[in-house]
Amino acid sequence: MDVSDQIILTGVRAFGYHGVYAEERREGQEFVVDLVLDVDTRAAAASDDVADTVHYGELAEQVAGLVAGEPVDLLETLAARIAGAVLARPSVAGVQVTVHKPAAPIPVPFGDVAVRIHRRASAPVAAASGPAASHAAASGPAASRPAEESSA
Repeated sequence: MDVSDQIILTGVRAFGYHGVYAEERREGQEFVVDLVLDVDTRAAAASDDVADTVHYGELAEQVAGLVAGEPVDLLETLAARIAGAVLARPSVAGVQVTVHKPAAPIPVPFGDVAVRIHRRASAPVAAASGPAASHAAASGPAASRPAEESSA
């Protein structure tokens, strides 16, 4: 893809039970996720139809569901899970995922702790052809698979 368009979604908040400590798994805490998607927005700009782009409302709900879902020990694992779901969408060529853990159990004062990963789609990006293609990709079996682990 020779286009450098991006869709940016920041501050998605959801409650989850991720962490290596028993108290984190028992009590849970809020996580915040930021996304930067590499997409070609020309078709959507030309058609003015949400079906030709990534619906960021649906994306936010999907990300919140992943954060609230099955617990993991590491932010790295959660970020990879989110990246895999985003990259399952046919129009997404790459994604940057940042997972913030503002209430991490760190014994000294701190402002934030986060993990940021970059992933690229492993196959050429196919142009989405309407809401059915977008929805099928977002909810299909690949949506729950982690993305490949190589950084871009």
